[in-house]
Amino acid sequence: MEVTSGQTQRRRLNRGGDRQANAALWRIAITRLRWDPRTQDYLARRLTEGKTRREAVRCLKRYVAREIVPHIHTANTPAVSAPSIPG
Repeated sequence: MEVTSGQTQRRRLNRGGDRQANAALWRIAITRLRWDPRTQDYLARRLTEGKTRREAVRCLKRYVAREIVPHIHTANTPAVSAPSIPG
């Protein structure tokens, strides 16, 4: 869905969503920006593409989400245990 506000035009991904997850992604992104050189390079690359800092952080949050979601899914999957052998 296209949304505009003055000179800004972007696509809204989803109006709904999990606010706690969004806040967690924001905290991860900001913390990584402060300490992680890879993340700082990513932000610099997005800024040189002409994005604003706010847009670049949105891209970074999506990047972080793609990185951590597989870990969350494997953490929530129950471990399959081997059947016990009576003996």
